[in-house]
Amino acid sequence: MSVQFRPNLEILAESQHEAFHLEVRDSYGVPSEDEPFQRFLNNEPFDYREWFRGWSGFVQELTARGVSFKRVRVITVPHSDYQRWSLVMAAFNVEAGEDIRYLPRHLAGDTPPDDWWLIDNKTVVFNLADKDGRSVGGSAVTTDHEIVSYCQSVRDRLWVLATPYPDYIRVTSQ
Repeated sequence: MSVQFRPNLEILAESQHEAFHLEVRDSYGVPSEDEPFQRFLNNEPFDYREWFRGWSGFVQELTARGVSFKRVRVITVPHSDYQRWSLVMAAFNVEAGEDIRYLPRHLAGDTPPDDWWLIDNKTVVFNLADKDGRSVGGSAVTTDHEIVSYCQSVRDRLWVLATPYPDYIRVTSQ
């Protein structure tokens, strides 16, 4: 099995057909999110749309050339502070062209312990984090057939169970 270590955006930019992301953690330690997340917690004003512009533009470029951008978030209910914030931020993901779905952890059954991207049904990209859960900014990449097949089956199973973002927001805000 071959594993490479590469930056996420570089790998995602190579997508031709589909980029699927499975997220299974209730919080993430991404340094670039520290300030906006803290402002959210403190109910302070912040221009989230402007802050998110880089990612939104990236997603729009990929979807404009026909790449399907999909994401399933397996989350604990009640939501963690980070998940409450990510529900607000997901509106910008969807606006940029992502199809995001939510699946409460208690309904998900057996899920992998790690987040990963499945690119074009042939490459799996594992997010890397340090021992404290903070992102290290890189990824482990493999094209191993057994790993790819496993990730495809997880994606297919969870996708049909998960609720699209607009429907999930409507139900959780009632």
